[in-house]
This record gives sequence, C-alpha cells and structure tokens, in this order.
Amino acid sequence: MSKNRQLIVPAVVLGIVLILIAVIYFVNTAHGLPSFFPGHSSTPTSHHHTKHGIAALILGLLCFVFAWFQTGPAPGARGPAGPAAA
Repeated sequence: MSKNRQLIVPAVVLGIVLILIAVIYFVNTAHGLPSFFPGHSSTPTSHHHTKHGIAALILGLLCFVFAWFQTGPAPGARGPAGPAAA
C-alpha cells in the first residue's frame, strides 16, 4: 500500500466528525435527530438508532486506523542500522 501523507489530516477530521455523529445517534431519539440525518422522525418517538451510531463509530475508528497507517515509514525505508559488524 502506498503512503499518501496528504490524506492524514482529512482522515483524522472525518474520523472526528463520524464519532461526533455516532454520539448524536446514541444520545438523541429519532425525533430529536437533525432533519438531514437518516432515521429522523417528525413524529415524537422514543426510538434510538443504535445501529446507525455503531456504524458511524466503526467508520470513525477505521478513519483513525487509516491515518495511523499512513504515518508509518514509506515502503522500502530502512530503520536505524543495527550494531555494526566488526
């Protein structure tokens, strides 16, 4: 997999946004969700969209993992040299 360091910041920002969306899904009922969120209900209900929250949380964590792997050394890069052979 090739490293693209320009994707680190957008992946972290997207991860934060997705985790915030997951928290909104966990905390609010279907009626309390913003109208542009999938699962919004205009009639009062006590239903929580837990599956939507879990999906957003997993995607947010995957964005963090992706950014973490992008920060690693480039393929073929060598680490610090070991003890020198005499």
